[in-house]
Amino acid sequence: MSKKWLIIILLSLGLLTRFAFFGNPSETVFDEVHFGKFISGYYTREYFFDIHPPLGKLMIAGFAKLFDFKPGFTFTDIGNQYPDQQYMILRFLPSLAGALLPSIIFLLALEIGLAPLYALTAGMLVLLDNAILTQSIYILMDAFLLSFGFASLLFYFKYRNGKDNKYLILFAISASLAASIKWTGLSFFALPLIYEFFNSLRNRQYKSIFKLAILPIIAFLIYFAFFAIHLKILNKSGTGDAFMSMGFRKTLIGNQVPKEELASEANLFQKFSQLNIEMYKANQGLNAGHPYGSAWYTWPLMSRPIFYWVRDNARIYLMGNPIIWWTTTLAIIFLLTSYIYNLKNLLKFLPTFLIAGYILNLLPFIGVKRVMFLYHYFTALIFSILILAYLLDKQKSSKWVVGTLIALSTMTFIYFAPLSYGLNLSPKAYELHVWLASWR
Repeated sequence: MSKKWLIIILLSLGLLTRFAFFGNPSETVFDEVHFGKFISGYYTREYFFDIHPPLGKLMIAGFAKLFDFKPGFTFTDIGNQYPDQQYMILRFLPSLAGALLPSIIFLLALEIGLAPLYALTAGMLVLLDNAILTQSIYILMDAFLLSFGFASLLFYFKYRNGKDNKYLILFAISASLAASIKWTGLSFFALPLIYEFFNSLRNRQYKSIFKLAILPIIAFLIYFAFFAIHLKILNKSGTGDAFMSMGFRKTLIGNQVPKEELASEANLFQKFSQLNIEMYKANQGLNAGHPYGSAWYTWPLMSRPIFYWVRDNARIYLMGNPIIWWTTTLAIIFLLTSYIYNLKNLLKFLPTFLIAGYILNLLPFIGVKRVMFLYHYFTALIFSILILAYLLDKQKSSKWVVGTLIALSTMTFIYFAPLSYGLNLSPKAYELHVWLASWR
């Protein structure tokens, strides 16, 4: 089968799985209570504070404006009933990004040199993971982060394979878009840039170093531009005032800054700098516990999923596909073990790049004191999927092995799908889905 048809199949399945029960449930789910408020804030123009960069929220708000979205719903609590169909507009773009992600991974796997069968395997495993599905179909940001981030790696490998500078620019743009969704997106920018810098330095390719030095400038300008738009729109006093200085507040319409306050109004760059500093402080200060929080070392075994929503016998549970998570964990162990026994593997670019990508997106969480959740593992998970596909390709595994893996993953995907889509399960049926005591 041609690569064109494989992409069509992945796109079709992506759209089918992400829009199969679109709009269900018609109630607020998990962090929709936060992001829904933020998106509505762009319509009231009242300043709000969020710990993440604004791009994802701006995208959804801009798209919703095309459909005459009207704010008004308060997004107060998980389980609040939506009064109309407008919430579906807000869920559309994350679902679309989630539908595109498996195809992006397939194209990336091809670009790193995997045969079509194993590239398809990587795309299908991303498609069939229940946790990635769940995080993609509600008003949440991670589908954007993953799609932009892995698209940046696709462009990087296109540049690496053809040395066409336009792909290097597209890499920087895509990576900056990922970082403009969440700061964890910086890892997509850092890994290729670090490798290319040291490679150019080792080979004394000083023109290449100059070329690489331009990329962070491009990325910063894009990142700054989204904050400029964000701050331009939010020009009225709002709930976020308390986080900001008097000089910042003075720029907001309707502010309550005393007239005798001598602080001068902050300019755009000062507001940008201050906001990013406060975002960092707030991220570091999130030390409250959560019953479904989990430590980084538990993620590869998927020992603590997250309840997102429950109504009678219907539940949404952020949990991965066990076949995929546990098989990819074995692949990581196998590859790391092979490094220990044969350090010559360090000279091989592709496995080193993939394992570095996995480690870069997992180990930094060791030092994070704030409560963390299973979805923080998603980027590392996709690297582990690429590693599994790489190992299958390297071993020239038979179609039977690949077919068995995809078949088992499909069966477990379907089995756990009711917990991804929020469909009814009888108490007895639900109990059959709780394989580990820590899943309760």
